[in-house]
Amino acid sequence: MTATDVIHIIGTIAFALSGYLVGARKRLDMLGVWICALLTAIGGGLIRDALVGRMPLVFTEYGALTITALTVLAAWLFKVQNNQGRVLAEAFVWADSLGLVAFTITGAQVGLMYDLNVFGVVMLGFITAVGGGVVRDVLVNDIPMIMRQDFYGTVAVIVALAVFLLDRWNWVNPLTLNILLIGGYVLRMWAYKTRLTLPKL
Repeated sequence: MTATDVIHIIGTIAFALSGYLVGARKRLDMLGVWICALLTAIGGGLIRDALVGRMPLVFTEYGALTITALTVLAAWLFKVQNNQGRVLAEAFVWADSLGLVAFTITGAQVGLMYDLNVFGVVMLGFITAVGGGVVRDVLVNDIPMIMRQDFYGTVAVIVALAVFLLDRWNWVNPLTLNILLIGGYVLRMWAYKTRLTLPKL
């Protein structure tokens, strides 16, 4: 199992949990919660694969489906939705932010695999990271996170650009990817805690 595989698993668990929390907050039934979790976990990857013209992995492999199902089951068994509203809100941010950074890294690496330029690599990383959340939020009639929190999508752009630069310098290895995962996560949580935003027009 490679470092990219581990990061992908982390991202899938994190996004599945954030989707579960959204479904629970919206008081959906079990099917609705499952759909929220699944779309959050695989939506960005589906859009990315459609852009590069390849068969989505979720159609040929069971890994993401199994991880999502186990995450939803564990969240239901531990009744995470029964926590106080503020705790749930914090849990959502922590989980969603981890998924954001993890999927940015895996999406950007797909761009490198197809030998795309910097724009292509950053775009695939960005879409993989935010695509599932956008689909989920539209489905439950919420304003997508990237439209509400300026530094949410910016973190994805920064992390994807870092992956591109690491590849150009031949520094892509398990250590640098894990450092990037931790660094990107710290950046996102710091921006959230300090309410950092981009300048407005």
